[in-house]
Amino acid sequence: MYQLLSGLSIIEVSSFVASPTAGLYCAQMGAEVIRVDHKAGGLDYNRYMLTSEGRSLSWENLNRAKKSVALDLQSGEGRELLVELAAKTGQCITNLPEKSFMSHGALAARRQDMVSVRIMGWHDGRQAMDFTVNAASGYPLMCGPEEWDPATAPPVNQVLPAWDFITGAYSAFALLAALRHRDATGEGSEVRVALGDVAIGTMANSGSLAEMLYRGSDRPRLGNAIWGAFGRDFRSRDGQRFMVAALTPKQWSGLVAAFGVAGEIAALEAELGVRFADGDTPRFVHRHRLFDLFQAASERHDYADLAERLAGQGCTFERYRTMHEAANDPVLVANNPLFGPSPANPSGFEYPATRSFAHMPEKQVGDPKPAPYLGQHSEEVLAERLGLSSGEIGRLIDAGTVATSDA
Repeated sequence: MYQLLSGLSIIEVSSFVASPTAGLYCAQMGAEVIRVDHKAGGLDYNRYMLTSEGRSLSWENLNRAKKSVALDLQSGEGRELLVELAAKTGQCITNLPEKSFMSHGALAARRQDMVSVRIMGWHDGRQAMDFTVNAASGYPLMCGPEEWDPATAPPVNQVLPAWDFITGAYSAFALLAALRHRDATGEGSEVRVALGDVAIGTMANSGSLAEMLYRGSDRPRLGNAIWGAFGRDFRSRDGQRFMVAALTPKQWSGLVAAFGVAGEIAALEAELGVRFADGDTPRFVHRHRLFDLFQAASERHDYADLAERLAGQGCTFERYRTMHEAANDPVLVANNPLFGPSPANPSGFEYPATRSFAHMPEKQVGDPKPAPYLGQHSEEVLAERLGLSSGEIGRLIDAGTVATSDA
C-alpha cells in the first residue's frame, strides 16, 4: 500500500474480475475506493471458492482495501442514492450496461465534469467474458502439443482469466488519464473499455495480427516451446520438469555451459552449417535437434545439480510447481516483500496478502488492508458523501433501501 492517490475517491459498481481489479489497483495506491453493491451482494459475492463459512476468497481478494456500501439497487430510491453518490464523488468505475440507471448521461446530468469508466464485453454492446473473447482471439487454437492434427485438435483454454486482469489494469490507467485531462481542462469524460477490444488489441500490439495477415495462415501449435526463440520445458534425471529460455547471446552461452553441451553444439553447427550464437532464428528453425540434445543432457543430472549450474551461469529458468507448491514457497511468498501480514479478513482465514505490485524503494510501503464486509461502510459513506443525517439513514435502513454490515 502506497499513498500516491490519497485524496482521490472512486465509486465502483462492479462484479466478477475486470472491474473490481481496476478499483483494487487504485486502492493499493492509496485511493479511497467505495464499492457499491446490491444489498444481498453483487453477482460475484458468492463466487467460488467459498470457505466453510460461505465467504468467497475471490471476492475477498479482489476487494481488499475498499469500502463497501450496500443498497437496494432494485428500488428507485436505492438507485437514486447511487447516482447521487457517484455524481458527488465525481468519478466511477462500473461494468453495468450503458443503457442502465448508471449511464454516463445520467451521471453527467448531475455533474458536468463527471468521469466514468465503463468496462464492457464487446464495443458494440454484445455480452462477453474472458473465456469467450479468448475463444475469438485464436489463442486457444495455438495451444497444445505440436503433434496434434490441426483439423481435429481441440482448443486449449488458459486457466488464468488474463484478459480480465489486463482489462482491469488498462481501465485503472484510463481512469487516471481522464482525471489528468479533467485537471488540465475541466472537462469530464466517458471512457469505455471493451474486454474484446483489449484481447484483440493486445493480439495486434504483440505483432500477431500482422503476422497472421502476412503469413496467410495460422501459426502451428508448439507445445511448451517458445515461438520464435529457444525455450521449452525439460525433464531432469530425477523427474523434475523445468522451463528454460534463451533470448539473448548471454542466455544462450549460459545454457550451453550449464548443460555442458559445447562439444555437441559445435558438432551440430558443423553438420547444419549454422551458428546458434547468431540469434533466435537458427535456434528456432533447428529447435527440434536442439531440444533432443538438451533433453539428453538434462537426463544426466538431477535437478538440484542443474539448477545450481544454471544459476551460476545467470540463466533464465524455473522449475514447474503446482499452485499449492507455489503458495507455500518461501521465496515466492513467505520471504517476498510483495506480501504482508494477514489482515483481519472477513473470511476469518489468515494468509499472506499482496501489497502493490509496484515497489518504490524510497517510500514506506504499508501493510495490506482487509476487504470490507458487505455494507460495512454504508452509514459512514452516506453521511460523509451525501450529508444524510442519522435519522435519514435510519429511515433508509428500516425501509430496506440501505443495508449495513453482514459481519
